Amino acid sequence: MSQPTGRPGSEVQVHVPAQFHVPAPGGGRLWAERVGSGSPVVLLHGSGMDSRLWDAVLPELAHHHDVIRYDARGLGRSAEPERPFDDVEDLRAVLDHFGLARAALVGLSLGGETALDFALAHPDRVTALGLIGSSVSGHDWPPTPETTAYAEARRRGDAAALAELELSVWAALGRTAPGGELIATMVEENAARRIVSEHFLAGAPGRPAEPRLGEVAVPTLVVHGDRDHPEIAAIAKRLAADIPGARARLLPAADHYLPLRTPERLTGLLLAHLP
Repeated sequence: MSQPTGRPGSEVQVHVPAQFHVPAPGGGRLWAERVGSGSPVVLLHGSGMDSRLWDAVLPELAHHHDVIRYDARGLGRSAEPERPFDDVEDLRAVLDHFGLARAALVGLSLGGETALDFALAHPDRVTALGLIGSSVSGHDWPPTPETTAYAEARRRGDAAALAELELSVWAALGRTAPGGELIATMVEENAARRIVSEHFLAGAPGRPAEPRLGEVAVPTLVVHGDRDHPEIAAIAKRLAADIPGARARLLPAADHYLPLRTPERLTGLLLAHLP
């Protein structure tokens, strides 16, 4: 089956999801999926997850937009890295592969951080930002027993301990809440691969984003859940205050995995925000 590649400024219609293997900078492949029609939107997941994070959001979003989601380097169906890599350059490779001169970026957690770093590095290629439970490069996370336990699990290469920490700290609503089984499956399947991927992740490009938030010049939506980690709430407050014109929303009954916990509310916010 021939696959659409798209051209800058063109509207692509993909009514049945099409899957791709995008060449990654420095070698390897990134698994990606494209569906829908309209203005382009790229969805980015967070650490230890994969693009299944967007399963409950994608169908409605694709009724209105040309949507691309992909698995970050070493996670999901993407190839494991063998050398240092940069998430921002991987995102640029995805946009280039699909011939997108500009797109809206929606990212959760580290995916939001990558989207924000990309918007600062390549402002002419971003039409809007959706920062969902986002982290931000340059943020000074306070030391806690949790961060110490994470570091120790990574040092030992203990995938089971890392998965258990991820679910207890970031998926506080548990397996019985909406999306719970898929969240647990994603985290457990990606735990070992996450340790390898994070070992090679090169980190934020150039200057950190936190002191540069005033330079963001695209419409920005900042969303977090009322049951998310307290530091994510602090970051959301900073993003909303320092990004010019940013709009902030707090969603009830949601932890860090917002797109699976409360997909209808989040989709509604995104559809109202995206160009």
